[in-house]
Amino acid sequence: MSSSPGYRTLLLAIDGGVATITLHRPKQRNAVGDGMRDELADAYRTCDRDDDVRVIVLTGAPPAFCAGADLGGGEDTFAAPGPGFTAAGIDVPAWTLSKPVIAAVNGHAIGLGLTLALQCDIRIFAADARYGVVQVRRGVVGDAYSHWVLPRLVGTANAAEILLTGATFDGRRAAELGLGSRVLDADDVLPAALEMAHDIAENTAPMSVAASKRLLWDSFDLDRAAVGRRETEIHLALMGHDDAKEGVRAHLARRPPQWSGRPTDPTRT
Repeated sequence: MSSSPGYRTLLLAIDGGVATITLHRPKQRNAVGDGMRDELADAYRTCDRDDDVRVIVLTGAPPAFCAGADLGGGEDTFAAPGPGFTAAGIDVPAWTLSKPVIAAVNGHAIGLGLTLALQCDIRIFAADARYGVVQVRRGVVGDAYSHWVLPRLVGTANAAEILLTGATFDGRRAAELGLGSRVLDADDVLPAALEMAHDIAENTAPMSVAASKRLLWDSFDLDRAAVGRRETEIHLALMGHDDAKEGVRAHLARRPPQWSGRPTDPTRT
């Protein structure tokens, strides 16, 4: 296992092709502040550049995932945004990375804390924690592209309930709404995410996963015919690589695959 020191607000550890990024401001329940936005963007870029990293797991130092924006600025928290303000959350949304990002939402995720998780590819929620895009109750609106992601994840009606009420809900309700694929006891969330991450890292072809992830997110803005064309384009690119042979060889020999492809979409390089 390797780790990358130097972050004030994060911990980054890499083990067996899986990078675990831990939001680490426990006294503030991992609220976004003190440069966390820039550090998370840097950690994402670092992991994306490293071909040995196959999957990224984003989690929080217990007992919370992320309490949202740091309200330490009092009434000026939102009233004085400063130069260069963007509502994007961070300038490297998780969906822009070539590797899968799994959000191990192991505790409360409020406001920006939840919308950052919504940018990930897969989300696992803690059953008894509280979640919500509460910004309308703070005099602002949901951020981090939540008005684009939520309708596509859960439909317009459920997105409206989440965004317009600003109400909080538990992990079971989050799963019912379609925000995540699993809901578990808080202590089981990170182990489940790591188990899934290592399975992806060990058994899936890096180029195939990168291409599938890119098309999955791009499909929000494509029609059926365009998706079909992209799938054909991707298949032709992948079929020309040895990994298309190695996957079959490994399956027939009942051995682990030895992939040679890089974790990049071959149609986008």
